[in-house]
Amino acid sequence: MKNTPRLETERLILRRFTEADIEALYQILKDEAVNTYLPWFSVKNTDEAKLFYEKHYAAEYAKPQAYAYAICLKGSNIPVGYIKTDMDDGHDLGYGLQKEFWHQGIATEAGIAVVAQLKRDSVPFITATHDVNNPRSGGVMRRLGMKYCYTYEEQWQPKNFRVTFRMYQLNLDGNNSRIFRKYWDNSAVHFVENDTLLSCL
Repeated sequence: MKNTPRLETERLILRRFTEADIEALYQILKDEAVNTYLPWFSVKNTDEAKLFYEKHYAAEYAKPQAYAYAICLKGSNIPVGYIKTDMDDGHDLGYGLQKEFWHQGIATEAGIAVVAQLKRDSVPFITATHDVNNPRSGGVMRRLGMKYCYTYEEQWQPKNFRVTFRMYQLNLDGNNSRIFRKYWDNSAVHFVENDTLLSCL
């Protein structure tokens, strides 16, 4: 199986993070605005960024199959964000960018490349979730071809507060009847929103 193959798009290089990227990773993860909707606390220094790299990237790269990318602009090859698909049961897609690179289509461009690679590697489906207070993230998911499935509440850890999430899914193997139900089943509060903008079931 492939392990984080390097990808290129019109504007971007998607590659592994390395220890040489610790300062750039720190710049991504320290910003409170960037961190608002991310599932971890902001890092306070480069030592914490290095620990984050070791846990979330180096450990992933040791696995047989991993899709954990630094998003770099061509010409600099310096990470300005990340995009990652977990190889657990939900194949969860997540992404983040430094604030100055928001609203430029970068996450969508990176996501299209990663989704194409996942399909080439026969990953059957991906999911992604976003806080209802962060609808722009849902816009990225829809531009990747993902479909809204349902909404659920969760006591979000490690931040430990209640969040309402929307769950999106893209079936890459043609099995369009598949819906990943784990979040629905694990949440006491779950429902399907009747909103044509979500264009779901």
